[in-house]
Amino acid sequence: MPLNLEYTGHPFYDVGLATLTAFARKQHPAELEPADLQAAADYMKKNYVVNPLKSFLTVAFPNSGFTQPAYEKQPEKRVIYADAALYAFNAPASGELDPLNSRPAAEVRYDVKGELPPGRAYRQHLPLLTGEGVINFFPYGDAGLPLSGVSMLAVQALPLGCAKVNGRLLAVHSDSPALLLYFARTFLETNRRNIQLAQTAGDSKLPETSPYYPRTLLIDLLLAAVRQAEDRAADQPLTLTAYHFTNSGQGAELQIYPLPLEVGAFLRAAAGPAYRAQWEALVQRGWQLPRSGGEDQPHYNRLYEDLFSLPDAAPVFIRRYFLRRPASRKDKLDPTTEYDTRREANLISWSLTELFLRKVMQMEKERIDSIRSLGDQLAQYVLQSNDRSFFNTFWMARNYGQVRAALIRASARQVRNQHPPLIGLDQFLNVFEQYEDVPNGDWRLGRDLVLIRMLERLYAQGWLQQHAEELPEAEEDAAQETD
Repeated sequence: MPLNLEYTGHPFYDVGLATLTAFARKQHPAELEPADLQAAADYMKKNYVVNPLKSFLTVAFPNSGFTQPAYEKQPEKRVIYADAALYAFNAPASGELDPLNSRPAAEVRYDVKGELPPGRAYRQHLPLLTGEGVINFFPYGDAGLPLSGVSMLAVQALPLGCAKVNGRLLAVHSDSPALLLYFARTFLETNRRNIQLAQTAGDSKLPETSPYYPRTLLIDLLLAAVRQAEDRAADQPLTLTAYHFTNSGQGAELQIYPLPLEVGAFLRAAAGPAYRAQWEALVQRGWQLPRSGGEDQPHYNRLYEDLFSLPDAAPVFIRRYFLRRPASRKDKLDPTTEYDTRREANLISWSLTELFLRKVMQMEKERIDSIRSLGDQLAQYVLQSNDRSFFNTFWMARNYGQVRAALIRASARQVRNQHPPLIGLDQFLNVFEQYEDVPNGDWRLGRDLVLIRMLERLYAQGWLQQHAEELPEAEEDAAQETD
């Protein structure tokens, strides 16, 4: 009979519950039955008390019976602890019979602290809690967190549904049950495969899940999930929060990586058929450069990493990846330090930029249209007049005054030649001065967006290729850089 379990919003419990669901090869915790919990507990009991998991679990459950060094010569105590921590879900109320083993309840002691569930959990049972006897953060000074037997089992399953990255656990939570299950299932399958390989080889340590840094791994798997679900779940939220942590007794630490809903919506569209070729070209140029003298596996994709700076760092992101301006970073293996607008003009795409403006920055259509129109007008002006002085000034301007002056001079030249000005007041204000009737101090964003459309048009007409060697090399303003 199904247990009708549900996600709660707590990341560690939910990831553990998703892991139990994936272990049972089911689609939702509501489908889990007692036999599914029993099978998962049996697997953990068998593997948690021996290597490679016995040593690895110090990251999640230090000083627990699974990892307690004092039990090295008393392995039976590890088994007793495993029974207590993993099978608490099966402990009946007093006077009843155990439904699975048909033993009197008095003989069933599956709780953690010598009591029937719910038992009290501490740091050795649930990562990042306080230790035993510490009353801070608990109601009425009653130390420990009450957990039911099912909750205890879900938390114990947590490490199996996490990635091992840089010696720590990476748990991925999402408001989307399908995405939550996808990450838990992916990591569970990898971990079970690595556990079997390590035991066969006699290795005492569990290998890393992936050579990638946490944020790169997250985006790589997220895009794989999007591709798998290309024809379904298009209306489901694509957002996640990852928790990269260690519960080690030598120093517990936690880093949180949230990926906003707006970025998820952009990624889903960018990975779709309409934008895929343009997007994948940018991704390819985002991988870590190889070290000299070797064919190293890259550890990060800078484009993926910088997605987590959005939407706050959207102007810098646009400048870096859509306009191809080089970065000013100390990492010599960072590919963005070698970006060059002149050499990579073929990667500039207004359609992908426009998608970013709509999905991530939530920019209104009126302003987007104004930017695109101005880019077209300036490109046409450069093509007709071959005004390289205007182009260079507009491209290399270091302050707002230079941008205004360049536009005024070019407009005056147009008027002298019996043509309308290049830009009107309303369009100028909409692009450079205000955004949704709010004064906008970031003139660079307006200039960069106009440049993207302008460069795309000039490249399509061949003008940019003809004059590439004459154009000045762009220098990155380090003050605009974010990590």
